[in-house]
Amino acid sequence: MSTYSIKDLERFTGIKAHTIRIWEKRYGIVDPSRTESNIRWYNDEDLKKLLNVSILNRHGYKISRIASLSRKQINQKIMEVVKPESDYLSQIESLVVSMIDLNEDRFNRVLNQSIIKIGFEETVFYVVYPFFEKIGLLWQTGTINPAQEHFISNLIRMKLFVAIDSLPAVTNPKAKKMVLFLPLWEMHEIGLLTYYYIAKKAGIKVFYLGQNLPYQDLVSVGQTVEADVLG
Repeated sequence: MSTYSIKDLERFTGIKAHTIRIWEKRYGIVDPSRTESNIRWYNDEDLKKLLNVSILNRHGYKISRIASLSRKQINQKIMEVVKPESDYLSQIESLVVSMIDLNEDRFNRVLNQSIIKIGFEETVFYVVYPFFEKIGLLWQTGTINPAQEHFISNLIRMKLFVAIDSLPAVTNPKAKKMVLFLPLWEMHEIGLLTYYYIAKKAGIKVFYLGQNLPYQDLVSVGQTVEADVLG
């Protein structure tokens, strides 16, 4: 389990450290442990609770009311108030909690609601990409482990592949041809899959070679298919 200072929580949740202390003292929102020198430290449960609290508080719930809710009730309220049309920050924070908990059902529910309401591309650009920026911050501070990051990345990869497969096949013989790849030792393909989706939707014939491709193999494929673009 990761540990956090109050400044870490401020950075991850957007809630000022002073406010966290007040909520802690008045309402028992979190219950930190302390070092021998009396410095507060917090755990994963505290981080998840504060992310959830910040979502409800932004939607008009008073802290005194939130403090009286059980964890299950808080989760239910969040699913009621998060609106995919515009409330991107709440969706991102909800995805972060889902990642820490390895909660696939909640993750899919939040993402699917957004896709239905605002569309697939908009969800990728306004929710998924900012979510990965948040993951980067959590990764730098040791908040998440490789298993959690891989869990979420693979869920998103699967959604991208399904979305790509749902697009009409490009059959125009005059269509531009694009080869998409990641160079040797590069394994993170979410961005590349997004380009694949956009290109195929635009009527471009895509040859997707995936991760970790040696340069000499790329040259061979490019010549074979007579690609217009290597990317």
